[in-house]
Amino acid sequence: MKKILTSVRKVRFQDCDPFNHLNNAKYIDYFINAREDQLLENYGLDIFEIANKQGLSWVVASNQICYLKPALTMESVLIESQLIVHSPKSLMVEMRMWDEQQTALKAILWTNFIHVDLKTQRPVNHSPEFSQLFADIVSPIEQSSFDERKMYLLRQRKGEK
Repeated sequence: MKKILTSVRKVRFQDCDPFNHLNNAKYIDYFINAREDQLLENYGLDIFEIANKQGLSWVVASNQICYLKPALTMESVLIESQLIVHSPKSLMVEMRMWDEQQTALKAILWTNFIHVDLKTQRPVNHSPEFSQLFADIVSPIEQSSFDERKMYLLRQRKGEK
């Protein structure tokens, strides 16, 4: 089972600022939309069906993002995502946006999702099935902070250790 998921998206004109850069607020939309599609395509995990049938979902508790290079109008970008931490009630996902050739890192996002019961709007534990899936796909990282991770990824692209 793949642990790092990838997909390519085209940056659309309506999502860009007057400089022809992807608007800062739109990066999160691109990341979340890519992740949703990747979950369905790779794991058969349809979060909207789960919400409708089971009354369970994941809400964003926090985002941490850094913008490194602009994504330009009509550019194809490659978006990677991976589960880096899971707990009984939460998931931490790292997402990275690259140029299509994966030579320029454009942005990094860490999103913390909380598993909730939609009726009570309270956090709940993941089911045994979800917990097993997350244990199977988690791809932990060595860095413990977002800034450490950013510096590691930037050094890695330059061939440093």
